[in-house]
Amino acid sequence: MAEEKIKLVCNNKKAYHEYFIEDKYEAGIELVGTEVKSIRMGRCSLGESFVVIKDGQADLCGMNVSPYEKGNIFNKDPLRVRRLLLHKNEIMKLEQQVKIKGYTIVPLQVYFKKGRVKVEIGLGRGKKLYDKRESDAKRDQQREVEKNYKMRLR
Repeated sequence: MAEEKIKLVCNNKKAYHEYFIEDKYEAGIELVGTEVKSIRMGRCSLGESFVVIKDGQADLCGMNVSPYEKGNIFNKDPLRVRRLLLHKNEIMKLEQQVKIKGYTIVPLQVYFKKGRVKVEIGLGRGKKLYDKRESDAKRDQQREVEKNYKMRLR
């Protein structure tokens, strides 16, 4: 089997801190040429982005793609709404989960796969403050265990 080449452009660390991620989906993005060039240079951010499903379409809102420096008149608005390319049944499934169970759809990372820009989106349930503290404590404990293990090996 051939190993698929994936080049990570940006990820959303904040999403894992704010949400319990239940399911993950891979989606394409409808982009303009200068946006692809800008993303290839690593100039995108998922900081405050989210996914909205409206009229049977999934839209990515709040993703910041900096204007391409040599794009002049072809550059688009950096914060414009971009359509996500998903199968109809995936969109319907996500829409049902968001409506019924109160989940939210969060973009997790942007990467290149076979020369195409892809977004990994996750179906997440919001964490409460005590959940965040608990996950921080577990992470600190895991770091301490790894640190002790490395010290013992020396």
